[in-house]
Order: sequence, then structure tokens, then C-alpha cells
Amino acid sequence: MAEPRIRISVEGVVATITVARPEKANAFDIDMLKELSAACDDVEANAGVRVAILTGEGKAFSAGGDIRAWAGMEANEFGHAWVRFGHRVFERLATLRMPLIAAVNGHALGGGLELAAAADIRIAERHVKIGLPEAGLGMVPGWSGTQRLVKRFGAQAVRRMLIGGEVLTADEAQTLGIVDQVVETGTAVEAAKTYAARIAARGPAATEVSKLMIAVANGEDNGAAVEALGSILVAKTGDLKEGVAAFTGKRPAEFKGDWS
Repeated sequence: MAEPRIRISVEGVVATITVARPEKANAFDIDMLKELSAACDDVEANAGVRVAILTGEGKAFSAGGDIRAWAGMEANEFGHAWVRFGHRVFERLATLRMPLIAAVNGHALGGGLELAAAADIRIAERHVKIGLPEAGLGMVPGWSGTQRLVKRFGAQAVRRMLIGGEVLTADEAQTLGIVDQVVETGTAVEAAKTYAARIAARGPAATEVSKLMIAVANGEDNGAAVEALGSILVAKTGDLKEGVAAFTGKRPAEFKGDWS
């Protein structure tokens, strides 16, 4: 059986998701996208995890999509099996219930930047280069490079990278708000663990709800976030307990507007 290329390790309340295909600069193919989706489910199902870290094995963070995985696809297959599927997987990553920190230990170009953008916090090593080179290949970003990136970093920063072809240093990216912290080469994961400990020391319920509220304010995942917040609130009310008891007891419910 092949070794998993998306690996999960858990230390205390912190889970680390590692993209592990170093011989291909951690570039994604379809099977890796499926593995990443499953990893999100596994991490989120672990009630003890309060923070997650995303990084790459070896010297790369992720080269994004493996060109050989999609270059031979027909247009329809490319649009649906590759772009739409990858978009859904990255959206799953971005909407994890716990905060996600990207430890960007290598260049984040194209899909690699889209992957990093799914995180709530990005810590990049000083040598890292950041950009969106897709137009130079005659294509456009497909995993939310023109959507999530604009919402999180601003349209002008994305214009400079995608239309202007600018490749940014980690320090330049920090100035534009794309990177939150710049650290020395080889230290991104440790810095991410330190930041994770800071997050984990805060109220886990308040942190999770805060992430949802920020997503709503930023125009991301509005429907799911609003319904999740509403459901959490209603689930704690006496009215819900009464409604369930009435249903199972096959009797009319007697609601009292009990919010406790």
C-alpha cells in the first residue's frame, strides 16, 4: 500500500497536516486532493484538536497543481474534475472549525499560494517567493486565487501578482498583508507551533465562533457560517430539548421560549 501523501500528526491540542510529496515539490494530483479532503474530516472529527498547522515536507511548501495531472484533460473534465473539485477541497480546508496556520517553508506560487491562503494565519520563511504565475502559462487560477485571495488580501495585491506577474519576497508579502509573520529559513513549523500555543490558550468555543463571525464579515462561507452559529445557539435552548422530547414522546410540544 502506498504511503499517504497527506499526513496528520497530533501533539496535544495541535494537529499538523503535512503535504508529503517532496520529490514533486508537494504538487497535487487528484488522489492528493482526495487525501486532503479526508484529512480535513479526520482533524475536524478530533474533538481534542483546537488548532491545526499546514506545511510541506522537505524544502517545498507546495507547487500547487501538478501540471502533468491536468495537462491532458479535455476542457470539460479540466473544469469539473480538476478545478471545481480542487476548489471544493480548498474550501473545506479554509472552513475547518479550528484556526489553521500555514507554516510556509518553501515557495508559494500558484496553487501553493491558494493553499496557503486557505489558512487563517501565514508564517513564511524569509527565502520564500510568493506569486500567481498562471497567466504566464496561458491559464487562470482555479482554486480560489481570484476569489478568496481578493477577499483576504485585496484586489490590488492580486492584480500585481496575477496580471503584473510580480513575484514577491516574504517581506514584501508581509507588507501587503499576505503573510502575517516572516521567520528565518527552517523555522516556520516551530514558529507555527508557538503561535498555535497562543491560540490554544484562548477560549476554544469563543475562538471557533470568532472564526465563523469573521468569515461572515469578510463575505466568505456566509450561508454555512450563519447556519452553524444559529444551530449552536438553538441547540443550547430549552425549547429544542422540549421539541425533541415531544417528538420522541409523541405529544404536542409546550414551548416556553426558554433560552437557557
